[in-house]
Amino acid sequence: MTHSSPTSAHANPIPKTFAAGYLFGVPLGNLGWFASLLMAVASGFMAFFAATFCAIVFILVYNSALHGAIDFALSYRRVGLPAGLLVLAIALGYLGMLWCKRIFRRS
Repeated sequence: MTHSSPTSAHANPIPKTFAAGYLFGVPLGNLGWFASLLMAVASGFMAFFAATFCAIVFILVYNSALHGAIDFALSYRRVGLPAGLLVLAIALGYLGMLWCKRIFRRS
């Protein structure tokens, strides 16, 4: 015998992935200060490594195809570091704003 209640999975047609305050199932509006800091630093690291990887692949293709002599260290200094710092700053600002809104809403 099945029991149907209004709190079943079919009562809310919008999945948590697209609900307000959720990003891929992560409740961004409900994070504490340490979790916000950790998420911001993690997103900065991910952006650094992704941008560095793309820059290394671009330099590899450029050096191979056009016989260039671009140093691979530029991928870290000129591409990876600025991208990582930019994403870190944006994530800290956004998640910090969400945390402050939540703190001020309680008081």
